[in-house]
Amino acid sequence: MSDRVWMAARLPTDEHQGPQGRVMEILSETTLQGWLEGYLLTGRHGVFTTYEAFVHIVDSMFNQHAKWLESSKKIGWRRPVASLNYLLSSHVWRQDHNGFSHQDPGFIDLAMNKKPEVIRVYLPPDANTLLSVMDHCLRSRDYVNIVVAGKQPALQYLDMDAAVKHCTTGIGIWEWASTDRGQEPDVVMGCAGDIPTLETLAAVELLREHFPDLKVRVVNVVNLMRLQPPEEHPHGLSSRDFDSYFTVDKPVVFAYHGYPFLIHRLTYRRTNHNNFHVRGYKEEGTTTTPFHMVVLNDLDRFHLAIDVIDRVPRLAAIGAYAKEEFRHRLIEHRQYIERVGDDPPWIRDWTWRG
Repeated sequence: MSDRVWMAARLPTDEHQGPQGRVMEILSETTLQGWLEGYLLTGRHGVFTTYEAFVHIVDSMFNQHAKWLESSKKIGWRRPVASLNYLLSSHVWRQDHNGFSHQDPGFIDLAMNKKPEVIRVYLPPDANTLLSVMDHCLRSRDYVNIVVAGKQPALQYLDMDAAVKHCTTGIGIWEWASTDRGQEPDVVMGCAGDIPTLETLAAVELLREHFPDLKVRVVNVVNLMRLQPPEEHPHGLSSRDFDSYFTVDKPVVFAYHGYPFLIHRLTYRRTNHNNFHVRGYKEEGTTTTPFHMVVLNDLDRFHLAIDVIDRVPRLAAIGAYAKEEFRHRLIEHRQYIERVGDDPPWIRDWTWRG
């Protein structure tokens, strides 16, 4: 393990601090980015880790570096440089003690407006996909890579081999969570981001319990650029492949890490993007429990399951009892957190049972 660089006096209780090291820390995002940009230009590699809400402090520096990369590619004598890698942790969905001031996923929106030749955005759903994504980012040249991943303990869905394949493709059907193989799905459950993936899988489990014959397809997106048409981004899916994943006429309930309008914008040129119903962060935040945060923004498993009932025609009549139960579960959760101050075990300790 590398020491954190520390030039001041050290106490006997200090750990992993020394006058030399590869980890440099200071509570100044502008200084950190300046350090990293200079470090990259020496031919080395690095990662800038910061809170998702406070990476906005370097918006202008990000803009300038992205523009410089775009221009430098046109100059023959400029050698490629290691990519500028952002790792955004302490993200919008896990700010249990910091609250509303630390809840802002909008850096992705800023980045997605830059030239596609330069920008990459990744939303790994678990630890192995994060390892695969970071391996790719640290090997890349002349990009700005934005990786969003929480730092709290979380569920693991894919082994390393499956994670590498999934991240290389950037998007994939999770067959082990789906029930539509060989058949036309009734609904597609899309997800991008670690917490949206968790809530999507929990919603799928609820639907399986209440509607065993419902044909559900789960599509997870790691590389956000895959949702764009190929003429908009080199990683974009062709219309044929996009329709193969999401169908042309079935409802798509999509749980997204950031502001939901971005997903509509990315898919606006598709044949029938109106079948997309996107849930994401809608500026509802406070200091509260992890699950209550997703409830406030209607991104929780119960709202997602209700969305499916509302959008699959054959569930309109038979789904009334399930919707009632899901609404009661939300009331029970609210009563519990007001009494105990934490999420109940049936939420906090949920795992995928399949």
